Amino acid sequence: MAEENRSANPEQKPEDKKSAKSAEEKSKLLRSVSPTPHVRSARSTSSIMKWVILALMPATLHGIRYFGPKALVILLLSIISCVLSEWCFEKITKQKSTIGDFSAVVTGLLLGLNLPVAVPLWMPVLGGFFAIVVVKMLFGGLGQNFMNPALGARCFLMLSFSKYMTDFSYRPGWGNADVITGPTPLAMLKNGESFNLMDIFIGYHGGTIGEVSGSALLIGGCFLLAIGVITWHVTFPYIISMLLFVAAFSGHGFDADYLLAHLYGGGLMLGAFFMATDYVTRPITKKGQIIYGIFLGVLTGIFRIFGPGAEGVSYAIIIGNLIVPLIERITLPKHFGWKKPAAKKS
Repeated sequence: MAEENRSANPEQKPEDKKSAKSAEEKSKLLRSVSPTPHVRSARSTSSIMKWVILALMPATLHGIRYFGPKALVILLLSIISCVLSEWCFEKITKQKSTIGDFSAVVTGLLLGLNLPVAVPLWMPVLGGFFAIVVVKMLFGGLGQNFMNPALGARCFLMLSFSKYMTDFSYRPGWGNADVITGPTPLAMLKNGESFNLMDIFIGYHGGTIGEVSGSALLIGGCFLLAIGVITWHVTFPYIISMLLFVAAFSGHGFDADYLLAHLYGGGLMLGAFFMATDYVTRPITKKGQIIYGIFLGVLTGIFRIFGPGAEGVSYAIIIGNLIVPLIERITLPKHFGWKKPAAKKS
C-alpha cells in the first residue's frame, strides 16, 4: 500500500512548487484591499504619478524658459515643501512613509504651476505645507482627501494673499529684460480688449507659470489620453460645456477666436487635463464623470462670464469635488436583482 501511495502521489516537482507559491501570492493580493479610490488598473500609483510628471514637462519647461530662473526656484520650493511635509507628518505620527509613490511630487509641481512668478518665495513653501498636511494627511492621506490638494492650497493662498496671487508682472527670459505688467488674456477678454491668439496658444503672455502655454498643455494632456492614464469622460465634457456656455452667454456667440482664447488663455487646459481628472476626487463611474465634467464646465463659465474675476477653474473644481459623493450616489449602478423598496402604507 505504501508503494502504491508513493506511485500515485509522486514528490512535487520544483515547477509545481513555484506555481503553488505564485497562486498563494495572487490569493494574498486579491484578499488585500487598498485605500480608495478602488480603480482597476495594472499600473501602480507611483507609475501613474511618473507619467503625470512626464506629461507636465512641456508646460513646466516652457514656464521656466519664459519666466526665467525664479519660476524654477518656485517649482522646486513647492515640490520640496510638499515632500518634506508628507515625510515629517508621517514621521511624527509614526506612519509608513509614502513619499515613494510620488503623489507629493505631483502635488508640489501642480501647485507651483498654479502660482504667478511674482509671488514671494515663502508662498510655495506655505502652500505646499497646506496642501499636504491640511488637505491631504489630516484626512487620512492619499485616497482619503475630499478635494484636490494643489487646488485646495491655491484657493487658500488666493483668499489669504490675493495681492500676491493676482500680481502677474514678470521679467521674461533669463536675461535682464524689463519687467512686464499687464492683463492676462482672460482679463483682456473680460475688458473687451484685443488679443493675439497665437501668443496665447504658444504662451507669450502673463499668467501663472504652468497655464500660459496652451500648446504645451495640449501635448501633455493628449499624451495622458493616449497612454490611458486619463479618459475623455471628464476632460471633454468639461471643455465642451464651458465653451458652449461662453458661446451662449458671453454675447460673442460662436466666434472661434474668442472661444479659443477662453480655451487656451487661462487655467482650463491645466484643470481639465491634470486636476479635474484626479482619481481620488472625481466620480468613479463613467456616467458620473460625464455629469461632473459638465457641472465643472457650466460653473467655470458662470465664474468667467458673470463673476467679478476673469478666471474660475480652481473654484469650480473645488466645488465640484464637494458634490462628488452626491453624483456617485445618483450614478452608482444597482446590483443585479435589486428592486426599489415598496413605500410603507400609512
